[in-house]
Amino acid sequence: MTEPGSTAPTYPLPVRIAGTGSYLPEKVMTNHDLELTVDTSDEWITSRTGIRERRIAREDEFTSHMASEAAKRALEQAKIDPADIDLIVVATITPDTLTPATACYVQQQIGAFKSVAFDVSAACSGFLYAMELARHAVGAGAFRNALIIGAEKLSAFVDWNDRNTCVLFGDGAGAAVLVPSTNGGGRILSSCLGTDGAQAELLNIPGGGSACPSTPGCTPTKTATLAMQGREVFKHAVNAMRKASTDGIAAAGLTIQDIDLIIPHQANLRIIDAIVERLDFSRENVFINLDKYGNTSAAAVAIALDEAHRQGRIKPGDKVLLVAFGAGLTWASAVIEW
Repeated sequence: MTEPGSTAPTYPLPVRIAGTGSYLPEKVMTNHDLELTVDTSDEWITSRTGIRERRIAREDEFTSHMASEAAKRALEQAKIDPADIDLIVVATITPDTLTPATACYVQQQIGAFKSVAFDVSAACSGFLYAMELARHAVGAGAFRNALIIGAEKLSAFVDWNDRNTCVLFGDGAGAAVLVPSTNGGGRILSSCLGTDGAQAELLNIPGGGSACPSTPGCTPTKTATLAMQGREVFKHAVNAMRKASTDGIAAAGLTIQDIDLIIPHQANLRIIDAIVERLDFSRENVFINLDKYGNTSAAAVAIALDEAHRQGRIKPGDKVLLVAFGAGLTWASAVIEW
């Protein structure tokens, strides 16, 4: 309620990122480790993907545990107590359980019991989908703040006998805290989201859902592991991420020359290079960490954002482009003034 004599806020409010955080499991699996289990080589993986190693969660370390650790670090940087968080959105395709949402476990683990908590499933684009939902929720004044998280335990859904997919994925989590922007602070300038459900079969986990449940006495004809048509995914990824980038930059009223840093989805170095070339952007101003972590799906952009922030790659006033592509097919971009 507005106090007498005060000025009511104008909605939508601008929204900024007040803090970031990330978490990676301790176990490192290198390409040389994979050489011992599947017919592959470090040279083959590196030359085709740019990935050299990835992190693998412990058996007793779930998506919610990684999400909670990333969340704690983001909240600490934002100087916000978990008890004061209003909204938690977790982006994941590898939830702890089909129900309840992983966000509910995160709420429990960090003690954010005043919050509304739910998940979104948009694969590798999930963190940016969560950002857009939370930006509108906070900007409309419905919530004072929001904690958004991208977290995945992909190692639990990888066929470790399939050399075409098992070399690509890793585990981890990244988080950000969104609050209203005041006094000329940074803000999220624009976003661009898209989906093409006609291409849903190109990248999916066929088993484990209602179409093919994993239940006692049922032998699924499709397994609950990642399946991908790599060449088709590559083609769609390059086109969709380029368009999402140009549309997002235009919506922000900027040009590519105004962008100081691009943080792309960390799936494949060839995809990143193709997008950078099509955007006519300097490779030196593209943040890349997939060589260390592989593809962590919804966590990838979130982890890279936190690392870029903590490494000083992002300065106040910088314009940063985030862009992602994933199963669905989904794609998303966001332009942020830091």
